[in-house]
Amino acid sequence: MIVLAQLSAHGAMPQNADAPVIRTADIGHGIALHYVEEGKGTPVIFVHGSLSDGGYWADQLGPFAKHYRAIAYSRRYDYPNVNPARSGYSAVVDAEDLAAFIHTLHLGKVVVIGHSYGALTALFLAAKHPELVRALVLAEPPAISLLAHLPSDQAKTGKTMFEDIQRKMVVPMQQAFRRGDRDAGIAAFIDYVFNDPHAWDKMSESAREDTLRDAHEWDVMMTTGTLFPNIKPPTIRRISVPVLLLSGAKSYPFLGLITKELARLLPNRETIVLPDTGHQMWYQAPDVCRKDVEAFLARIGILSSAGSSPNASDRLWACLLDLFKRRGVVLLRHKARNEVTQLALTPSDRHAGMDRQMYGEYQDARRGTGGPLKPVLA
Repeated sequence: MIVLAQLSAHGAMPQNADAPVIRTADIGHGIALHYVEEGKGTPVIFVHGSLSDGGYWADQLGPFAKHYRAIAYSRRYDYPNVNPARSGYSAVVDAEDLAAFIHTLHLGKVVVIGHSYGALTALFLAAKHPELVRALVLAEPPAISLLAHLPSDQAKTGKTMFEDIQRKMVVPMQQAFRRGDRDAGIAAFIDYVFNDPHAWDKMSESAREDTLRDAHEWDVMMTTGTLFPNIKPPTIRRISVPVLLLSGAKSYPFLGLITKELARLLPNRETIVLPDTGHQMWYQAPDVCRKDVEAFLARIGILSSAGSSPNASDRLWACLLDLFKRRGVVLLRHKARNEVTQLALTPSDRHAGMDRQMYGEYQDARRGTGGPLKPVLA
């Protein structure tokens, strides 16, 4: 059941005259999720991370809606949802909620764009409900359990990171939330990820209030649920849909290591590292992220609702991704100049060349751009 909702202006979900109407989807079992949507065509669902809500995607919804049916919702215990607290809450539950949400809206197969914990939710959705997913865009999912199962050359580093996260972040968070001290619980998280024992104290009062508003999911998760549920490497290897991994070069080291492991495990993936961003790449480089995603969708055959082609710059970018993805190449794209700054090719790759058709497409795309994209071989 879908209900239109009239809400106060409190919170981050869009609330101005031009904003889309906030709706409510009853997904069953007494759970209702608030969401907004714009546009038509292929459904693209945006999933936010922790200490956030559906309003995280407010600046992306309109631009994506020009080409797709863009939908942003708030996960079970985030504003403005009011759902009963139930034990066992984790990203696995969020994935089941998302599956029920897709069924409730009769969306069929969807593209899922997830950031942080929302990306972990999307990963579990693809693993458990592959019939619902056309493609994934994952921006640094905290699949922490992978750190304990890295290849031999990284095994020691991964296990050390895993143990450090459990000891210095997860356990202090659990202890604080279980005694009802939400402020201390969030401080344990913020101080750890920023590697600063006073990071939470240094935040402004308004920023702290906004963060506390979206902390209810941890009230439930840290007392009776699981923050980082286990996902095994063989499970990830079975995810066959196209996946775009987005990573910030300035992000937290453990997330970068997890992204590299996902790139190793996923059979049909591309990786883009944004050199000038951290974990919040969707805020720090919103246009670059959007263009990279649109080019990725075009390359895998998911066209816009208007059937329009990407511009010449995006055609070149898509062409380069197509040329090098089979070799596991990581591409770095400059945020301001919109140019490829690194193609990390091996010596043998440099001389492998392009086939005739690909070379023609590459040259056509370059001519269309007037030459602003200049690939540089590493």
